[in-house]
Amino acid sequence: MPESPTNSSLEIVIDNTQDAESNSESDLLSELTVERTTGQEIGQDNEIDLDSEIYYENRELSYFKFNLRVLNQAKDLRHPLMERLIFLLIFSSNLDEFFEIRVSFLKKQLDFGRQRPGPDGKYPEQILKELHGQVREALDEQYRILNEDLLPSLAEEDIHFLPRHEWNDELKEWTRNYFDNEILPVVSPLGLDPAHPFPRLVNKSLNFILSLDGKDAFGRESGLAIVPAPRSLPRLIKVPSELLPKGDNFIFLSSIIHAYVGEFFPGMTVTECHQFRVTRNSDLEMTNVEVEDYAMALQGQLHRRRFGAATKLEVGMNCPSELTNFLLERFNLTEDELFRLDGPVNLQRLMALTGMLDRPDLLFPKFSPGMPPALEEGAYIFSAVDKEDQLLLHPFQSFLPVIDWVRQAAKDPTVLSIKQTLYRTNESSELVEALSEAARNGKEVTVVIELRARFDEEENIHFASILQEAGAVVVYGVMGYKTHAKMLLFVRRVGNKLKRYAHLGTGNYHRKNSLLYTDYSLMTADETVCADVHKVFQQITGMGKKIHPKLLIHAPFNLRKSLVKMIEHEELVARNGQSAHIIAKLNALTDPAVIKALYSASMAGVKIDLIVRGICCLKPGIPHISENIRVVSIIGRFLEHSRVYYFKNSTHTVYCSSADWMERNLSNRIEVCFPILKKKHISRIVDELNLYLDDRYQSWELQADGEYIELEEEASKDSDGGVQSKLLKLLG
Repeated sequence: MPESPTNSSLEIVIDNTQDAESNSESDLLSELTVERTTGQEIGQDNEIDLDSEIYYENRELSYFKFNLRVLNQAKDLRHPLMERLIFLLIFSSNLDEFFEIRVSFLKKQLDFGRQRPGPDGKYPEQILKELHGQVREALDEQYRILNEDLLPSLAEEDIHFLPRHEWNDELKEWTRNYFDNEILPVVSPLGLDPAHPFPRLVNKSLNFILSLDGKDAFGRESGLAIVPAPRSLPRLIKVPSELLPKGDNFIFLSSIIHAYVGEFFPGMTVTECHQFRVTRNSDLEMTNVEVEDYAMALQGQLHRRRFGAATKLEVGMNCPSELTNFLLERFNLTEDELFRLDGPVNLQRLMALTGMLDRPDLLFPKFSPGMPPALEEGAYIFSAVDKEDQLLLHPFQSFLPVIDWVRQAAKDPTVLSIKQTLYRTNESSELVEALSEAARNGKEVTVVIELRARFDEEENIHFASILQEAGAVVVYGVMGYKTHAKMLLFVRRVGNKLKRYAHLGTGNYHRKNSLLYTDYSLMTADETVCADVHKVFQQITGMGKKIHPKLLIHAPFNLRKSLVKMIEHEELVARNGQSAHIIAKLNALTDPAVIKALYSASMAGVKIDLIVRGICCLKPGIPHISENIRVVSIIGRFLEHSRVYYFKNSTHTVYCSSADWMERNLSNRIEVCFPILKKKHISRIVDELNLYLDDRYQSWELQADGEYIELEEEASKDSDGGVQSKLLKLLG
């Protein structure tokens, strides 16, 4: 368990002024070098090569294990039935993005002959081979869960998905009318011949491949055709209650198209009809492009995303090999990249079901996020923050105070300027409205919008336009570095002086996500912190030499170096015979330099607890290497998104950040890491970390062989609902 901060003489200050930082680091490293080169035990440590590939897990394979833990939630009978279905669909969505980005990256290395092994020593060709096998097994399991578990359980709740063989005459007539009136007018069937080459099919779109017998009106006899299902049509159709009054009844669009597909080809015979879906490379490469207008250049790239190189082909289970071989050839894919599915190939479109049912009994109970008394509705937030820092943990505590703060600032005549970063925000963003209002009210509003927030690029371009029309200054960050930091800064006139206020967070300014993701928010008027936030904004929007914040640590400049330094300081404390402890709560841990420092600290006796939701390339529990390291992953109702770092012997023992311990965050993104300054907030965060470390209800523990063990198997099945339920009770 993490203990209260000590007053050890070995405490280290992460001072970001250039001279102090250099001297402090030099003194620390020289001390540590002496410690590492004296004594029998430490001499033995030096014989171990911590760069060896045997100590590192592959990033892609680790991510896929995370997605398997998500899939496992669909089997968990403790979750409400519809929530289990949602977990099943999240698995599909995650898998699509994985193939669109990470698998595409591996394939690109193969295509260009640029294979490079990672710290784990594996080459892309080997990783892809392992992944394809694991994905195939997982998809078989996913559809088994759907067909043998979830669909029968939904049927017991009078929620039915009606296959064609269950349609009665009345339903056949209704589906035929639906086909004639809703589908036939908008579908464009594509016969394949020299004048009609294989079409460019949109990423992840639902399509059908057909074998045909006979000749058409022009005497053509190609034998093959493609029927694309327009994206404007719903994939799930509810049967009117007057037809089937009992329960809720649904039919898949694919079933109706399949039933009447022959109507697209009058006078010909459809001998085979099978659904298929292709997933494509969706990454955008803009880093080194020299453009005058970045937003305009990005808009041009967005269209290409829909037609990138193929990475995965999914077909119905019974699609014959002659048709799958034809598709594989057209998409330039191999047999390993073909996946046969025992059900709809566009399964995640089932998510629409949540909006088509009124069955709250099949969902997690609704909850009301808690609200600190100082921030309750109607409170003047500047006054509350003047009195003391406010710390919120979403979704257990409401995100509305952050939105209300911007709204109040937009109307407050004492507020002179507002600066904010936006990475992702919700579709009809209240924050964009409030910032626009502030600009129209004559305040200096500057917004750093990251246009490259993956899959939100188009929306962010739209928000940028709205803000610019309102008179706000909009910048797109720094070319080559994503602006991922979550910062909000107000400048307000108080008497004859200007005073700054800041919000710093671990998650996006996204109200909807704040109800689903766990994240910390700090609202502060601390002069040093606010001055540091101002410096970071100045660096992003302007130009100049490297800045040196006093309390904030920021990437890509010194976050990795500072993290390693704090880890090494805990190691030094342990080598001097004192208690040392590190806790980190992260989405992912992949950075080799940080992992190596953690291994070294573990070897010195530092207790290290890592709460890593997703990717973890570190291997815990290796004798003499990482036996003092524990790694757990929490999977539950809310997405564990907060990043918190605890170093027992640092001057500031607790930091929160927007950054995971990944190469991309530490090297290629603008991130901020901020200390928690108030003792009561430090104690609170430590207590909350303890809850995560003690959890045995929704926790998985990583083993030395890279596999995860679900801890609930050793715990009571009727326990109190795990850490997220406890936090809801404490803070909600």
